[in-house]
Order: sequence, then structure tokens, then C-alpha cells
Amino acid sequence: MSIININKILIANRGEIVRRIIQTCKKLQIESVVVYSEADKHLPYIKEATYAYYIGESISDKSYLNQDIILDIAHKEKVDAIHPGYGFLAENAEFAHIVENNGFNFIGPTAEIIEILGNKIQARKTMKSAKIPVIPGSDEPVNEEEAIKISKDIGYPIMLKASAGGGGIGMKRCENEDELREFFVSNQKKAKKNFGSDELFIEKFIKNGRHIEVQIFGDTFGNVVHLFERDCSIQRRNQKIIEETPSPFLSNTSKQKMYKTAIQAVKKLGYYNAGTIEFIVDQEENFYFLEMNTRIQVEHPITEETTGIDMIAWQIYISDEKEIPLNQSEITKKGHAIEFRVCAEDSVSFLPSPGTIQDFSYSEATGIRVDTGYENGSEVSPYYDSLIAKIIIVASDRNKTINKSKIFFDKLNLIGINSNIDLFKKILLNDNFITGNYTTSFLQNYNAKIF
Repeated sequence: MSIININKILIANRGEIVRRIIQTCKKLQIESVVVYSEADKHLPYIKEATYAYYIGESISDKSYLNQDIILDIAHKEKVDAIHPGYGFLAENAEFAHIVENNGFNFIGPTAEIIEILGNKIQARKTMKSAKIPVIPGSDEPVNEEEAIKISKDIGYPIMLKASAGGGGIGMKRCENEDELREFFVSNQKKAKKNFGSDELFIEKFIKNGRHIEVQIFGDTFGNVVHLFERDCSIQRRNQKIIEETPSPFLSNTSKQKMYKTAIQAVKKLGYYNAGTIEFIVDQEENFYFLEMNTRIQVEHPITEETTGIDMIAWQIYISDEKEIPLNQSEITKKGHAIEFRVCAEDSVSFLPSPGTIQDFSYSEATGIRVDTGYENGSEVSPYYDSLIAKIIIVASDRNKTINKSKIFFDKLNLIGINSNIDLFKKILLNDNFITGNYTTSFLQNYNAKIF
């Protein structure tokens, strides 16, 4: 790899993803600048960075979403680039544009691409123009009566979605017209509150579907590669909690078609840096575009563990206008990896459960990776996402990975806060999970039986 011209990076985020980026910065001999709020001032990665800056109150609007103070620090430290991580400002087109206009390198795609793909309606249109299959639904924002008409045409159940939404927020499954009428206005208000836009659209709900995504990378020279797929079908409240690679469901023929489709979409967009094309897949293995994430994903470690690729390093290389380090034929995968998102929440209701971690201990071994932004004594605050740690287990095949996961969770200690660890223990014993016979409705269908 040629010399990198990026010498100092500001990481505009918090938690485990900051720690992860710091690790690669150290490996590449790049200085790191981190920012932290009042609630996060004692977290361990603050001392691991080269420089650290307090940026404000615990509430996100006055800290991690404060673009002005982040840019002020970037200027003060004379950084070369800003890495947004995921969440917060990561898919904010305005922020990406301002970063570039201030002379910094934004580690991600262009602001224009983020804007196009950040709006789910616009993303649908863009993918349709690229001949990518999309779920039957509306290609424009709808009012209540238009939603009812379209839903009758495509048939219930349908998903009512916020055009600017993400993270499962602003999504509501409606089984019939009465439910659609009941939820339409409240979903509009939720969308407006969370995303600043009350635009809604309709998509057909794919029954017994799988949520499968393809990891891609593009560079500024027009090269595009995929890093295989991840199965993200086990979700609560439309948010992923377990991801695995390779998918235990898809045939190799369908995987190859999906990879080809993802690369086709990326080339059509002229997209570069890390990205993820997400699909919903029916029982006949027909797949349809859901959305594209223009950032590093929470679940990227399972791809790293099975390909041996440092994806953060690749992001940095590409932002420095270097070519993708490997061509497609040189990218291989080995073994099977599963990621478990350990969250501070009740295992049944999924309600957040903030508090102080008194003991977080586990057995270290080959094939076990723990990404966390916390340590013993850390406080998990109510201000942010409830994610405590990502447990990544990898072995030579899926059965061995599941067995290793059972042993790991049996020995894991997490004292001081409620968590979803008991849920993972139950899932690992569930026949449908063990056989890979699960869909996005897994928890909805089996939670009552599991507990």
C-alpha cells in the first residue's frame, strides 16, 4: 500500500465504533482526535485517543450533533479527515458537505449521494432506474387516502414507512385498512419529530422474509467490489440484534445474483467508500431492494472476521484517493461468524435499562472478539443507544460457531444492569435458529415460546 496522506482524523461519534476506529488509526500511525459529552467523560477510549475534547451536555443536540463545535475542533487540531462512524452525523448530507467545504476529507461518499440515498423514496426511484428490483409500493410521498388506495392495490399487510427514517423508527406494519387509518397520523408525527420530515410511503410487507445485505466498497477510480453478504433477520422493533455471515438461508446461485445486483447499483450511482445494499428476500429467494446505508455498519466485524479485511483501513485508503487494496478475485471468505448486540435493556419488553456496569467479564479465546466502548465502572446513560458491546464469535462452520457462542454466554458476567443476554441464551437453544430456519418475524413469533 502506498503512503497515506491522512495524518490526523477526528472521530465524530461515541462508544465502541470510536474505539474501533482508534485501533486502525494506531495501526496506520494516524493520530486520532475524539470528542465526548458530559455523560461520556469517563469512558475508556477517551484516554486511548491521541487527543480528546469535551463538546457539551449529554443531550445529543448539544454535543454529538453540534456540527459547529466539531468543526471548530477539527480546525484547531488541523485534522486531515473526519470519520463519522455510524449514527449521529454519519448519513447527514449537510454535514458531509460542510466538512468538505471546510477543507477536510469526509470519510464516506459524497454529500450528493448521501442525500439521494438518505431519502427512502428517492432511493427507490434511483434503484428502479438502475433496474434493481424494489418492493411493490409508492414512489411518491402519500397522504392517508392515497396510502389506503395503494394498499388495496398491492394487498395487505403493508409497511408504513418514514421517507427520511432509519433504525426501525417510523416503521409500522398494518394488517388492514383500519390499522392503516389508526397509525397514519401518529406515524407522521413520529417521523416529523425524529427526522424533521413527515413524508410517508407504502411498501408491501414480504411475509416470512429474510433481511440480507451485501457489503460493498467503491473507490474514486470506478472500481467496485463486494465483501459477501450478512443475514440480519433476527430483529426487535425492526432493529437488528443478531447478524451472521454467510447466510444459512440463501443458495449460492441467489448469493451470486445478489452480489451482481449490488455492484450494478453502486456503479450506476458512481458510489465510493463503504456501503451496504440491504434486501428483503422471500421464501422463493426473490430479493428486493430495501435501502442503502452510506456508512460503516454496526455489524461490519463479522465481515472483517471472515475476510481478514480491516474495513476501517479501507475507508481511510479510499478517502485518501487510493484504489481498493484488493480486486474481487483476491477477496475470499473463511469460516462462519455471528454478532450479538448486547444491549442495556429488558429481554422481554426491550425497554432501555441504563445504569452502572459493576462487572463485565468473559473468557478470551481464539475466535472471540468483543467490541465495546465501556469497562467496569462505566455508566450506561439514558441519552444514547442502549448498545453495550458487540460479541463476535467465529469458527470454521455454523454449528461450531453456535456451540462456541453457547459456551461464551454461559460464562459471561454482566452485573449492574439488565441486558438481553438471557434472550441470546434462549435463541441459541431454539431449533429454528439452530437450523437457520428463521425470518424477520422470528422474535414476534417465538418470543412468547422462548420465555
